[in-house]
Amino acid sequence: TLSCVMGRDFSNPEDLPEACREIMIAYNNLMWKTGDTLFELLSEALGLDLNYLKDIGCVEEMTIGNGYYPEYPQPELSIGIATHSDPKFVTVLIQDQIGGLQVFHEDQWFDIAPVPGTLVVNLGYMMQASLITNDKFKSAYYRVLSNKEGSRISIGSFS
Repeated sequence: TLSCVMGRDFSNPEDLPEACREIMIAYNNLMWKTGDTLFELLSEALGLDLNYLKDIGCVEEMTIGNGYYPEYPQPELSIGIATHSDPKFVTVLIQDQIGGLQVFHEDQWFDIAPVPGTLVVNLGYMMQASLITNDKFKSAYYRVLSNKEGSRISIGSFS
């Protein structure tokens, strides 16, 4: 897993590897726009001003994490990522076509099938437990299963 904290602007783009510099800058800019829109929608869902969550600092930084989960011949003997809930406000995940993401709901696990061209949005614990939302939003428990169909790649952005 590789992760880095990204700001809205790169003061030193030369610090990024040349092989992926251009795509990382473009991805960073698009994820900031996506995050801004999500926080506006969440503010509106709470009956607040569109900029409320942004104005109080919920979107100060973003961490981009890239996960690689190798193919495993006996997936029933391993877990790609153990059950957890994200600690931050919002996670936006891009899945590849392999799958393996599951969410826990009403005492059972459900597969989150990858759909090309879509994002998975998960609200984190800080969004659920904050005084702003007062448990109106729920943070999901999820896990990633190993599989034998192929290696899995995911890219998560956390704010």
